Amino acid sequence: QVQLVESGGGLVQAGGSLRLSCAASGRTFSIYYMGWFRQAPGKEREFVGVIRWSGGSTYYVDSVKGRFTISRDNAKNTVTLQMNSLKPEDTAVYYCAAKRTPPDRAAVTGYDYWGQGTQVTVSS
Repeated sequence: QVQLVESGGGLVQAGGSLRLSCAASGRTFSIYYMGWFRQAPGKEREFVGVIRWSGGSTYYVDSVKGRFTISRDNAKNTVTLQMNSLKPEDTAVYYCAAKRTPPDRAAVTGYDYWGQGTQVTVSS
């Protein structure tokens, strides 16, 4: 009942920046959290950060604190992941995801809807 479309991935040198966007459609009024996750080759999908759809409070994994920022525009049903000071270890496919209920905001298995993913590659 919720569709998510991501954009903004690409190739960037270490220390550079990228901005990822996720557009939500459908029953967007049912969204409680909008999260960002990433998956590197050969590794499991991991939590990056999350924003509460109503209110805008955020939470990030320690490895990206101070470098990544999540924001939202509820009127446009859009969430953005601003990534600065990128490192080679940030290379991954990045996904946005929507959650309908408040518990387990950082758990991959707790999210109800997922985007298709967008590739981010950081060269050294």
